[in-house]
Amino acid sequence: MHALPYWRLSGYYFFYFAFIGAFSPYFGLYLQSLNFSAWDIGLLMSQMQLMRLFGPNLWGWLADRFGRRMAIIRLAAGIGLAGFTAFFWLDKLPGMLVAMAVLAFFWSAALPLVETLTFDHLRDERGRYSRIRLWGSIGFIVAVMGTGALLDMAPPVGVLWVCWAILAGILLYALTLPEAPPVPHDRDAQPIGEILRQPKVIALMTACFAMSAAHGAFYVFYSIHLDAHGYSKTEVGLLWSLGVVAEIIVFMFMARLSRRFSLRAILLASFGAAVIRFLLMGWGVESAAIMILVQLLHGLTFGAYHAASIAAVNQWFPGRAQGRGQALYSSLSFGAGGLLGALISGRTWDSLGSGWTFTLGSLFALVGFALVWGWVGANATVNRENRAKMKDPVQ
Repeated sequence: MHALPYWRLSGYYFFYFAFIGAFSPYFGLYLQSLNFSAWDIGLLMSQMQLMRLFGPNLWGWLADRFGRRMAIIRLAAGIGLAGFTAFFWLDKLPGMLVAMAVLAFFWSAALPLVETLTFDHLRDERGRYSRIRLWGSIGFIVAVMGTGALLDMAPPVGVLWVCWAILAGILLYALTLPEAPPVPHDRDAQPIGEILRQPKVIALMTACFAMSAAHGAFYVFYSIHLDAHGYSKTEVGLLWSLGVVAEIIVFMFMARLSRRFSLRAILLASFGAAVIRFLLMGWGVESAAIMILVQLLHGLTFGAYHAASIAAVNQWFPGRAQGRGQALYSSLSFGAGGLLGALISGRTWDSLGSGWTFTLGSLFALVGFALVWGWVGANATVNRENRAKMKDPVQ
């Protein structure tokens, strides 16, 4: 009987997403305190997405080719921590670009491999994925709230110490995670090119690209947007945390939702919510009530969207193609899509203003909605009997 290392997997997710909770909302404010321009901030933050373009694919190929998944996860944690340490001595754009690129290249390697590791440990209990993944959301909340409260009392450089400690926690858990034998699949020999030519796969990957592009301005400038309109650092942290609370609730009910609704329906709801969310984010910032609604919609635009997408990739890229499938999802969405969104928002933030910058995000989400509506159809739906049998979060 295979013993699920629930707490070690959950602990890794906790620290991995705690880093995002400390880094994404507040590192831009730290860069702003160093007098970087909006374009420089967008360029620096976009390195996280740029390295996801090819980093996960390289690491995924190496893991599938040589079967050294855990060695790569541990290497990524160690060098990611070393790369971040350089920020304590850097304050000029060229050096910070290099350090950010090193951090992003190795940090981006880990999550797709940990996702495949988690599914291999879960085996026939894939419905429990959301219960493990929600610890990542909890880690995000702890980090975003704690860092926001700290920065109301301490100078912006405090974010460096918080992020460093969290990266050390990632390394600690990476050293304790056990390997799992890959789950054999009757389509192990299916060529990855054959998978990639399927219309539903093309449509989903392109829609995921659009969804991440839609979130570009949010991840780079949302905290700056709120700060410019008089919100305190603690209030910024509360709003970020509210979004992740909504995400956690969705993760907790994802198995139940997937038994009632098809993959297509969940994705359409997620993309439709994103269209509304980014319009409200851009034009309704003066209203705290609207900002609360905006963050509650995160439960759909990330929670339901990510759970549905990652489970679809896990299903559509079977056996030995799974590592590359998860890497492709990561690189096309969080990599290419996030990079485009970050660079566009960095260019338009000063010239067009926050309202129109977030409106562009809404348009990207609308493109994703159209792709899912047109090409992720009935053939992506699994009947109720198979859904119950596989216990997968989303079919």
